[in-house]
Amino acid sequence: METKARAADPRTAPTAAGDDWTEVPASGCGVERTLRVLDGKWTTLIVRELLTGPRRFGELRAALGEPSAKTITDRLRALEHQGILTRTVHAEVPPRVVYALTDRGRSLRSVLDAMLVWGEQQG
Repeated sequence: METKARAADPRTAPTAAGDDWTEVPASGCGVERTLRVLDGKWTTLIVRELLTGPRRFGELRAALGEPSAKTITDRLRALEHQGILTRTVHAEVPPRVVYALTDRGRSLRSVLDAMLVWGEQQG
């Protein structure tokens, strides 16, 4: 059974405030829209990890230095809601869930590449 990513609404940008979802209008500024997608350290690092290929939840958590399960779950849900990744549930016992970037998510590669170059030059 596969759960497909929902189409993102270009007029709004979802944010997570605790456990509640809030839709806030997206501004016309491309930098601000990008920051709404890459909202916070863990979100950006999840995208970085998924740029190397699909991952299971435990693999992501281990690669990220063991942030809380709730934090990762919240970020994965936000990214799925925005159409950045897909969540595929394989009908196995126990169930196997795999996260992978969509085309929209893979388009963030150039953004993260630029962040990497800047960080290496300034670090």
